Amino acid sequence: MTETTPEATSTRFSPEQTRILLVLLMPLFLALMSVSVVNVAVPAIERGLGATAADLQWVLSGYTLTYGVVLVAAGRAGDLWGRKPLFLAGILVYVIGSLLSGFAANALMLNASRLLMGCGAGLFNPQIIGVIQSSFTGRARGRAYGFFGTVIGLGVAVGPPAGGALLGVAGDDWGWRWLFLMNVPLGLAALVMGLLWLHPPTQTSADLVPRGLKYLDPVGMTLLAAATVCLMLPFILTDALWLLAVAAVLVIAWWAWEVRVRRTAVQTGVYPMVDPALFRRPSFSLGTLQVTVYMAAMPAAFAVVAMFAQDGLGLSPFLAGVSTLGSALMVVSLSAWIGARVDRFGPWFVFAGGVLAVVSALLLILAFARVTDGSWPFWTVALILLPQGVSQALIMTSTQVLMMDDVAPREAGAAGGVSQTIQRIGTSTGIAAVTGVYFVTAAGMRDASAREASGAAAVDALWVVLACWCVVLAVGAADLARRGVQRQR
Repeated sequence: MTETTPEATSTRFSPEQTRILLVLLMPLFLALMSVSVVNVAVPAIERGLGATAADLQWVLSGYTLTYGVVLVAAGRAGDLWGRKPLFLAGILVYVIGSLLSGFAANALMLNASRLLMGCGAGLFNPQIIGVIQSSFTGRARGRAYGFFGTVIGLGVAVGPPAGGALLGVAGDDWGWRWLFLMNVPLGLAALVMGLLWLHPPTQTSADLVPRGLKYLDPVGMTLLAAATVCLMLPFILTDALWLLAVAAVLVIAWWAWEVRVRRTAVQTGVYPMVDPALFRRPSFSLGTLQVTVYMAAMPAAFAVVAMFAQDGLGLSPFLAGVSTLGSALMVVSLSAWIGARVDRFGPWFVFAGGVLAVVSALLLILAFARVTDGSWPFWTVALILLPQGVSQALIMTSTQVLMMDDVAPREAGAAGGVSQTIQRIGTSTGIAAVTGVYFVTAAGMRDASAREASGAAAVDALWVVLACWCVVLAVGAADLARRGVQRQR
């Protein structure tokens, strides 16, 4: 009979844990807002820098590209050599990139600076999961991941209305620049707090003593980085679809290399950057699949709402962004509560989130059809996004806790990096697919009004969103069944 310790059942944070969480979540919020806030600034950047369509595509996607490329290697480096140095270095790189972006003289400088920002975010982001795994236990860890989910929801949803408001106050000339420059004081504050409040661990890894770069698995790191670039570039450069075939070859080569390194680890003392056994753990593999497919559709659904509001109804970017705030409110108000109860109801939370997501997608399809013909007001779309926000809180918070359940603290950084890299690829794929359907449908309705074309395009695009969320629901049901069978044994 096992004894349940007070630490395992308590959801309360110590003062030190509260400080640690504040340090971790501030740069996370900035990193996620940097993805969504730029969307409303594209017209101002185009006018201010004379940017071409290709330049603007890189402004939107270049940050995500380098962010995704760096994640796994940075997570593994933090596991091996300590998370505090990598976390602080990432914040510093991010701040420098933000400063350079704010004073960019041309589109090339802006895009290079955005790539630098992505590198910084990719450096510090996996350290956040690693520190949570090592600094929190039991239900307090679940609550910490709940706040993690809260910040994710805030970063994604607050960006567009905040960006629209700043553009309205500062004007086109300086408004888009302040979207980047505001990261500088906040990032420096996080850097100082990290120096004061984050403590280096007593040991970096339980079974590795790092002696050089070979312990980072440079071959595996290079193969995975190249595969990630080849997977994401086709969604930035539409004439580079052939890179997907290259990516498939590189993924196979990376996997074969990691298996080989793991097989010879005892003899060589060198371990793979990502242990292939990680994917044989159902909690990790199923959780990663669920959150990836969910996130492939969620930002894309928000993009469809924003495009319909602006293209079809003529609303301002600010008002289009405000329509998603109800969803963010649900995420913020529920994530910490859900996180503290994942240990008891986690799989059921994910299943319920899948049900709500599917229902929300069906209601959105109906609402866009009704708003287009004028029988429903647009605010009904914002109302339907409330249960979608509940689904986001249930799924994102619960899967984050559940998929790290069987991951040792010494592997947490690499595991978090792998999961987030797959999520970034899923998000890029989902946005490209959903918005692609939107634009194709709208372009095929030249004789229709803007309202009718945008409405029909939104409905077609949301069928893709519905398909993704049906997958999330199906995987959640399968996971419930799997856990039920395990309990019976």
